[in-house]
Amino acid sequence: MALPSRTPTVRLFITGGTFDKEYDEIRGRLYFKDTHLPELLRTARCRVPVEVRTLMMVDSLEMTDHDRESIARSCRGVAEDRIVITHGTDTMAQTARVLAREVPDKTIVLTGAMIPIAFGSSDGFFNLGSALTAAQILEPGVWVAMNGRVFPGETVRKNQDTGVFESVGPS
Repeated sequence: MALPSRTPTVRLFITGGTFDKEYDEIRGRLYFKDTHLPELLRTARCRVPVEVRTLMMVDSLEMTDHDRESIARSCRGVAEDRIVITHGTDTMAQTARVLAREVPDKTIVLTGAMIPIAFGSSDGFFNLGSALTAAQILEPGVWVAMNGRVFPGETVRKNQDTGVFESVGPS
């Protein structure tokens, strides 16, 4: 497959998840303050044209069907046909299935983190880079990029026993 002659702009939608959580030392809990994405892109010296928009800042366990429909509507509503979505890992596969059904004509890559970026030892930085690369080279469809692997969105799950994403049969 030939790569495009110019780097296409990638739309980056932020939905929250562990990726953007902060730690409240007083209350001993994780919470959302603001996204770390612009800072991460600068630190990584990212040369991919990226348009960033925060859709929501929610834990994926609290994400509703309405939230997923809003994400799909946002994907349909942008000119870019290459999209990366930061998302909580617990229900990422569920959102991927909705997007595969609702937005089949764009290349959409969901990614997240098991450890918040603010902790410094997060896998999120690596996952974001993988997702941005995947979005540029994959065919239209919905994909999940986690820990160096890329899965078709319709056949992926997070194994709750191991915390690892894996392929499963079609749903």
